[in-house]
Amino acid sequence: KKKSGQKQRKLSILSISASSSSSLLPNVSFSSSKCCSSFLTPQTHTNSNPFLPIVKSKKKKPVGVTMSIEAGIGVMATKLGMMSFFEPNGKVVPVTVVGFKEGNIVTQVKTEATDGYDAVQVGYRRVRDRKLTKPEMGHIQKAGSIPLRHLQEFRLQSVDGFEPNQKLSFDELFNEGDIVDVSGTTIGKGFQGGIKRHNFKRGQMTHGSKSHRALGSIGAGTTPGRVYKGKKMPGRMGGTKTKIRKLKIVKIDKDLNVVMIKGALPGKPGNLLRIAPAKIVGKNIPKS
Repeated sequence: KKKSGQKQRKLSILSISASSSSSLLPNVSFSSSKCCSSFLTPQTHTNSNPFLPIVKSKKKKPVGVTMSIEAGIGVMATKLGMMSFFEPNGKVVPVTVVGFKEGNIVTQVKTEATDGYDAVQVGYRRVRDRKLTKPEMGHIQKAGSIPLRHLQEFRLQSVDGFEPNQKLSFDELFNEGDIVDVSGTTIGKGFQGGIKRHNFKRGQMTHGSKSHRALGSIGAGTTPGRVYKGKKMPGRMGGTKTKIRKLKIVKIDKDLNVVMIKGALPGKPGNLLRIAPAKIVGKNIPKS
């Protein structure tokens, strides 16, 4: 009986030592004729160092161009002001008069092979040479163009038919009655309150009310104990880029070199505008 008990103790000690050594050396197996178990089998590692943890490699997402595709080539222009336009039937239409300074010249043609996407870069408003930096002058001179202040891209499905130093004319690209998208920078209003910025209602001005133009409650107390992001509150108003879509071209005057577009356009007189064909899904741009 004493001998059998001693044997059992020896077997238990061997199993404990093997298990501890296997945890320290996971790629080494300890085989014994008296004690064999499944957890002592060798482990295979793909790493060169077996003691380092196995980390799965993450696939890198391709970095693409996020710029949206335009329905067609557009131009840049300058806002001149607003007026009333009388149609032949006598109807009065509020229009914005848009003029053109020297420019709207193709400065670069980007292709899928060279830049990863198809686009046409257009320059607008001539300036003196000393108004541009040397890198900007080098870029303009490469296209053989005059010095231009503003450069903007129009991403297209195809850039066939465009070449550097090509002049773009508004009356050749658009006709009266066409629908266009106009984008520009809105008039800056500075720091404004909630009533002007978000059209909030004010409180009573009489009957003992002490809440007139104040914002009021901006959230609960302990829960969540903070103010949610995106809460409409007082802050800086205006001075942001805005696009007004689907505006109608009422008249194109070649003699005065102006265009009349129905409705109001962003910015004050003298503001830079970007005019492009209106994007209509399924008609001039693909659904995908």
